Amino acid sequence: MAIIPSNDRSHQILSWLKNDLDLEITQFEPASSDASFRRYFRISHNNRCFIVMDAPPEKEDTQPFINVAALFSHAEANVPDIIAKNKQQGFLLLEDFGAINLLDRLNESSVDTLYRTALTALVDLQQNIDAENCFLPHYTPELLKTELNLFSDWFLQQQCHLQLTNNQLELLNNTEQFLIGSACQQKQVCVHRDFHSRNLMHIDDNNLGIIDFQDAVIGPITYDAVSLLRDCYIAWPEAKIDQLLNEYFLQLQTVNLVDGSYPDFKRDFDLMGIQRHLKAIGIFSRLNIRDGKSGYLADIPRTLAYVINVSKNYPELAGFHQFLQNTVLIASQSNL
Repeated sequence: MAIIPSNDRSHQILSWLKNDLDLEITQFEPASSDASFRRYFRISHNNRCFIVMDAPPEKEDTQPFINVAALFSHAEANVPDIIAKNKQQGFLLLEDFGAINLLDRLNESSVDTLYRTALTALVDLQQNIDAENCFLPHYTPELLKTELNLFSDWFLQQQCHLQLTNNQLELLNNTEQFLIGSACQQKQVCVHRDFHSRNLMHIDDNNLGIIDFQDAVIGPITYDAVSLLRDCYIAWPEAKIDQLLNEYFLQLQTVNLVDGSYPDFKRDFDLMGIQRHLKAIGIFSRLNIRDGKSGYLADIPRTLAYVINVSKNYPELAGFHQFLQNTVLIASQSNL
């Protein structure tokens, strides 16, 4: 059956696959959604499936993906092989890890096994990439600040329509500086930067494929662990998170990636999570307002709940916690 492209971009992809790569395409369909301008398609050729990344050159650059894929592969991380490239048009032909991600397989029976597999893969990545001598950029205070601004700019002011007072702006700035200071004093390692259940493909319980890694940086050691264990897309009891985090901490100790006590590590984890989740809430709001992707709004209440619940445990964040509880939560309930 002939495959009819739905638009010019699809026509260009099919032309590249057929004319340049000499593939006989028998399937061409969307493979996954993405929070960026990238799109992914699943194709079939000779009864084998592959993924095509479509990254419009005027909006996305494929080179970071290519570079990080090579770095991660050399570090023995399970990332998709790049089979063919067309950087001029923004197309990559990739190995297909299948359609099932970690989120699809997570439940109360599987959570321990699957998270242990994911955290072991994370330790391997952190151990095998030389943070001091690789090309990855650093998670600078300026970048952390830019990300935190997403919460105020896109969520508080645009999504929730809050007019912030000078005192509230000062509170936000002081909170941001506190979180940035915590992040920067942590051990700096390779950070995937989006290490969560939708970006880990389930091949089997002991083997996960890692995707969406093109924004990797050198940054705080707890960043990816909090992305996974306090996932914006699924929540677990705090006792379960603490159990898995302690196991991860012990693994890091074994390979000499951390020193100090577990309570100190947990504090770093908690504060890193607040930064991560404020950023995510801002991004979810921007996706709705700027890009018309309203589906992410449903993930904001879960993500905001993390920030509220964690911030109450730290005296340095008492004022911020009250602001979230008394002002932001009420505004969000009216605007989501």
